[in-house]
Amino acid sequence: MTDALGEALHLLRMSGTFYCRNELTEPWGLTMPDMTDCLWFHVLTSGRCDIEVDGEITRLEPGDVLLVPGGQGHRLFHGETESPVVTTLPHEFETDNYAILRHGGGGAVTHLVCGAIRFDHPAAKHLINVLPNVLYVRHADDMRATIDLMAAEARKLRPGGEAVITRLADVLVIQTIRSWLANDPAARTGWLGALQDQQIGQALALIHRDPAQPWTVERLAHQTAMSRSAFAARFTDLVGEPAMRYVTRWRMHVAMNRLKDRDTTVSEIARGLGYESEAAFSRAFKRIVGVSPGQARVG
Repeated sequence: MTDALGEALHLLRMSGTFYCRNELTEPWGLTMPDMTDCLWFHVLTSGRCDIEVDGEITRLEPGDVLLVPGGQGHRLFHGETESPVVTTLPHEFETDNYAILRHGGGGAVTHLVCGAIRFDHPAAKHLINVLPNVLYVRHADDMRATIDLMAAEARKLRPGGEAVITRLADVLVIQTIRSWLANDPAARTGWLGALQDQQIGQALALIHRDPAQPWTVERLAHQTAMSRSAFAARFTDLVGEPAMRYVTRWRMHVAMNRLKDRDTTVSEIARGLGYESEAAFSRAFKRIVGVSPGQARVG
């Protein structure tokens, strides 16, 4: 892995929206709602579970991990039964974002750890956006120790169990994405493929680390020990757009994230991204995003 891809994984710092330890008895069914800007994850620690996403059904076995990176609604079940929306069922809340759910018809028990998590850094969000609709890892040996620890915590409540399970879940999400990146040919094309290219990946890492720098094609080419023409052609071929357009678009990704902080002015964001004036920044923002920074902040 090049530094650029490693850094993108490093930036997968998560803010958990919801974690749930489920004790489900057959027959049972649950519907997970759409969670905009979140990733759903499911870890089956014991029992049986089918999951339906976009009409496709996958059968999970104990030790399997499945991610729904786009956060779209989906159904988990085993046996013929209704599948109520999970948020309509009574939960035992240990904290504001960690709960225990007991549900089902009284038969064989399934233990399942689920969660919806959000990513804040633009590089992490971009990585999540280019993942497939469903990311499934079966019995991954390099994840076995993490899954076994989670299974032990899920089997019975112990002091500190919430902290252990939520942290293990975050680790498992990163391990699952890393496993997919290492093994799926789709991870070696487009933006992900560019991150893994020795020279273009280096340029992307430079842009991601410091988007406020006065980047030019010449400067990026020099940093990667390439000629200007060779760099420009290779960047466009791998990334799918010219280098300077990517720089501008990346700055707008960062700006969108910074606009969430109501205490930061548009002028401060503009200066922080290397623009000499708020007007110049606003023109670039509207060209890329389609609305003004003020409209984006209200939205």
